[in-house]
Amino acid sequence: MENVRSGLIGKGYMIFSAWLSATGQLLWSLGLTDYLLLALGFLCYGLGALFMIKSLALSKLSSTYPLLSVGYVIALIYGAYFHAEVFTWNKLLAVLLLGTGVTLTAYER
Repeated sequence: MENVRSGLIGKGYMIFSAWLSATGQLLWSLGLTDYLLLALGFLCYGLGALFMIKSLALSKLSSTYPLLSVGYVIALIYGAYFHAEVFTWNKLLAVLLLGTGVTLTAYER
């Protein structure tokens, strides 16, 4: 049971890592002239790396690492919300395909 629990925690850490990394990159893009935002971006990105390392220590690489692509979905949402980027049908299809692929890869019986 502990092995299953640590695997789930590891996957949660990887999703959190993806969010931290995407948030750090967003802060970089918003903080090109604001050093506080740049510093917060580096902090988020660094913490994301630490959570990724911990995640890989707790769960299988082949089923956990694909969860990092959740960051692409988060980046698309950030782009639409913070940078007024257009969210097209092609991007929606890409998000659905990514989600399907990640789910199939991360799912273990």
